[in-house]
Amino acid sequence: MSQQAYAAIRDSLMRSRLKPGQKLVARQVADELGISVTPVRESLLRLASEHALTIDERGTVIVPRLTRARCIEIRDLRRLIEGEGAARATQHATESDVAGLEAIHARYTETESEGDFAKALVENENFHFAVCRLAQAPALFRLVENLWMQFGPILSALYDSASRPFHDSKHAHLAVIEALRSRDAEAARHAMSEDILIGGAALLEKFSD
Repeated sequence: MSQQAYAAIRDSLMRSRLKPGQKLVARQVADELGISVTPVRESLLRLASEHALTIDERGTVIVPRLTRARCIEIRDLRRLIEGEGAARATQHATESDVAGLEAIHARYTETESEGDFAKALVENENFHFAVCRLAQAPALFRLVENLWMQFGPILSALYDSASRPFHDSKHAHLAVIEALRSRDAEAARHAMSEDILIGGAALLEKFSD
């Protein structure tokens, strides 16, 4: 039960279903998941220890609001780690794998163009995690998951203005796909790094210390 609760809350963090500043009440979460309160409390404490949640002086569990400096730190770590993942993925990706990434990106662009930004965020996450899985590096993948737990909630702010990442320009996902197809490790590393840099630029404008 504890693992089930942990996985559900972690997924909600990574997929931007939980928002910065949102309070998590163990009883309410337990009712939503259909389980008892104890495993939910254990999971909330575990996620707090992983810096995905915070607990205030009254014991209230809160989705943290990140400062600009913290956003930059996570962004830079993602560029390093996911860039390495993309580079390693070039050693293992098959044509079928690449075709799968193309399908994910197509769903991403379709949902974004239709204004279904919640689904677009999910497909964006699907793309990044699919690339990291192709790296066949379990330790690297766990690091990526931890960073997304911390960063996921603020991604919901990516579409709260008229600006769109890569609007009227070639999306970096396509450059990642091309690099994987040609097995160019450094091109894959650069493309993934640029995707994270450009995609996060609009977010940094919304946060300050």
